[in-house]
Amino acid sequence: MTSETTIGPRAGDRTAPDAATAVARRPRAGTTEPVVPPPSPAPRPTPPAPRSRGGGGWLLPVLVLVVGNFMAVLDVTIVNVAVPAIQKDFGGSLDDVLWIATAYTLMLGVVVPVSSWLGERFGLARVYVWSLAGFAVGSALCGLAGNLGTLIVFRVLQAIPGGIMPVVAMTLLYRIVPRQKLGTAMGIFGLGIIFAPAAGPVLGGYFVQYLDWRLVFYVNVPVGLLGAVAAVLILPKLSGRRGRSFDVPGFLCIAGGLFAVLLAASEGSDWGWDGYRIRMLLVGGVLGLALFVVVELHVAQPLLDIRVFKVWPFTSSLLMLSALQMNLLGISFFVPVFLQQGQQKQAFDAGILMLPSAVLTGLLMPMVGKLYDKIGPRWLGVFGLTICAYGTYLMSAITPEMTRTDIIFWTSVRGIGLGLSIMPIMTAGLAALPAAQTNEGSALNNVARQTAGALGLAVLSAISTSQQAQLLADRGTLMPAGTLAGDLSTPGVFAQLYGRYEYLSSQVLATSYANLFLVIAAVTGAGVLLAIFMRKPDRTSGPAAAASAGH
Repeated sequence: MTSETTIGPRAGDRTAPDAATAVARRPRAGTTEPVVPPPSPAPRPTPPAPRSRGGGGWLLPVLVLVVGNFMAVLDVTIVNVAVPAIQKDFGGSLDDVLWIATAYTLMLGVVVPVSSWLGERFGLARVYVWSLAGFAVGSALCGLAGNLGTLIVFRVLQAIPGGIMPVVAMTLLYRIVPRQKLGTAMGIFGLGIIFAPAAGPVLGGYFVQYLDWRLVFYVNVPVGLLGAVAAVLILPKLSGRRGRSFDVPGFLCIAGGLFAVLLAASEGSDWGWDGYRIRMLLVGGVLGLALFVVVELHVAQPLLDIRVFKVWPFTSSLLMLSALQMNLLGISFFVPVFLQQGQQKQAFDAGILMLPSAVLTGLLMPMVGKLYDKIGPRWLGVFGLTICAYGTYLMSAITPEMTRTDIIFWTSVRGIGLGLSIMPIMTAGLAALPAAQTNEGSALNNVARQTAGALGLAVLSAISTSQQAQLLADRGTLMPAGTLAGDLSTPGVFAQLYGRYEYLSSQVLATSYANLFLVIAAVTGAGVLLAIFMRKPDRTSGPAAAASAGH
């Protein structure tokens, strides 16, 4: 007589698993009955997305994140206005003084790729608070600098938290905000991206023209410290995740590659684009970035998961955002320069003329965010890119004789397009990623925009410089043969010649910038071909579906 033993739950035993889903039973002796394996355990339910304290929902935390984003973008443009005043105080050539901007940009390229790892390792909210406080301290050090060399060093230190803040802030937003409110939240968050480039020349021009250039740095100190305190009190606590190793080879590859490419972009016009130094930097940068891709595909814990590029909506959004970033920075740089050099306006007055379009864009963005939540990104992106390209095309009519009304109208049309397109495109791209890849997506988003802006501005500047030299030579040959005749010591002759030179230079500057605006308009308009195929992300996937997964 054989006995049969069954391993299973006892009747009435509440701690034992259910017999239908429990342990395998043994086969009878002498039989070939297969062992029934136990079923795999049910996956853990995804924890709910964190909420801000005090029952304030997501709006107040997003406003805190806007502070850091605004400061980081503002600092790029506000310092450029102070360059002549800094040169006057510290001396040195213009090329030397411009390193206060170049060094900052280069350090951003090094720091931004690390931001994703820092947020995951130490906690997003904690890193954001550290970044705000560190940016305030770095700004104070810049204001206290006693010479140009010290100022450049302090700018490098300031760029470390300045590069981390936007990445961590955007990732935090996707952790905090409910899926159905992402469009509205990004419309508010994007105010920093739009307002800061326009506010920089206005604030910087006012400080330099009426007060002291050091205030372009000191203004960040109270804002940063108050923002850090608000972040501690308001942002939800998202703990870090220990155990993820730092990808040193990947970091060295992408940091070196971006450093080389950005340095070539910054110095190409001075060192010569066909010079061996620029060629070596570009080749070395491209090789470094290519090696980064190889490393990231083979390490167990990559610094950035570049497999996110397999998600076409995300990759497509980066291409469109790169075009818009070139448009945003290009117009924000070249128009104020023309107003100052071509129409002899002060920096503050030139900044004031750029402000109405930024205000219009800022007022539009929250409404666009609500539209995104209802209709999705496709038509907002299509119409926004089309209007932005048309507004940029209108600016190709730029001349020294244009009126204030002309420039305000042209930039406002372009501003409407920016307000309609930037946030829907960015939101749709990041929302298409799985929750676990939102951090990497945010970092790559910032890397792409920073690199596209720097490279685009460098290439456009090189085109403009080359065109101006050619146009000046061509138009000089058209002057009548007796134009330069006469003794320069004769009263009025020198003034007459100088007046003609000024007039010719302003016309050449206007023509070269008009051609640039046509190029920018064409690049922006090309984005429409990608925007047509955008779709609203599935609400059952993406970062908001598991907002706090892994955190």
